[in-house]
Amino acid sequence: MPGQVRRVAAPLREQVLELLRADILAAEFAPGQRLVESRLCERFEVSRTVIREVLRQLESEALVALVPHRGPVVAELTRADAKALYEVRGALEGLAGALFAERADTGQRNRLRAAMRVVRRDFAGADLTRRLAIKDEFYGALIDGADNEIVRSTLRGIHARVQLLRGMTVQAEGRARRSVRELAQITDAAAVRRDVDAAREACERHVRNAAVVALAELDARATDPPP
Repeated sequence: MPGQVRRVAAPLREQVLELLRADILAAEFAPGQRLVESRLCERFEVSRTVIREVLRQLESEALVALVPHRGPVVAELTRADAKALYEVRGALEGLAGALFAERADTGQRNRLRAAMRVVRRDFAGADLTRRLAIKDEFYGALIDGADNEIVRSTLRGIHARVQLLRGMTVQAEGRARRSVRELAQITDAAAVRRDVDAAREACERHVRNAAVVALAELDARATDPPP
């Protein structure tokens, strides 16, 4: 069932953006599927102007691609794309963890520990949208403490493209509990013990494990496509 847009609180554009983003990440729309404006207007009961603004935002997040002669479609990632993204992500997040352990000040370490408390408390029982928001805050704290603008800007682009895959990995059976343990290891190494090598390895291990789940899911979808 499509989400219901509330006519109060957040502006319509923000509500529709949140709902359509969640639908894409939850695979309500298949990779490569056209996003037809008229149908989206009916789905969310809003104007074409709102839908076009939302689609532009999702294009900037790499969740939607604009294809000549077809219009906006849900972004697709091949297995090779995914493998390459996780390889680069692992290297950069490993560097971010190491830099955090070396450079983060007291406030930044406290922010990461606070983000980890939310992970422990809420992550396993949260829905997809909330899980992604919790991880975004954790990574935001980690990258902020790394104090490297090139790492920050590069990872921002990689995380945008990986978001589709994260939607699959965080919902995989047992993955949530493993993610909590892995993020706790990152926090302990980077913010508590300030062990540069251990922080790098913990970050790299978390990405490697996520990659295994994502690639397996892509393989399963390739051999058993949805009807």
